[in-house]
Amino acid sequence: MAFERDERRRRNIGFNAAAFGVSVDVRGDAPDAFDDAARPSVIFLGGGVTQPGLLEACLDSLPAGGNLVANAVTVESEAALAHAYSRLGGELRRFQHYLGEPLGGFTGWRPQLPVTQWSVTKR
Repeated sequence: MAFERDERRRRNIGFNAAAFGVSVDVRGDAPDAFDDAARPSVIFLGGGVTQPGLLEACLDSLPAGGNLVANAVTVESEAALAHAYSRLGGELRRFQHYLGEPLGGFTGWRPQLPVTQWSVTKR
């Protein structure tokens, strides 16, 4: 099951899932679309962690032993994850990726936005 507020991105999620031979129930904006959804055992947040109440709603949806993984690329969303980490524990990681790009007649590494990731198992 996936939640996405943007209709175009919802269609893309369904298209990509079908391309890999899997079925995904793609619903609207979280947490509004949680009401009639099955209770998840794992939640992945690719963004939106600064949306008021979203992290809490996701954690409330998980059963004990359920896992939440959230990613952030902005200072504001990193702050939200750092605050959640300080309250609830888990693991906090930061990933940095680079893309090889032409640099004159050579290739140089161009840094991409770092991704901060928080993962936690609900107690």
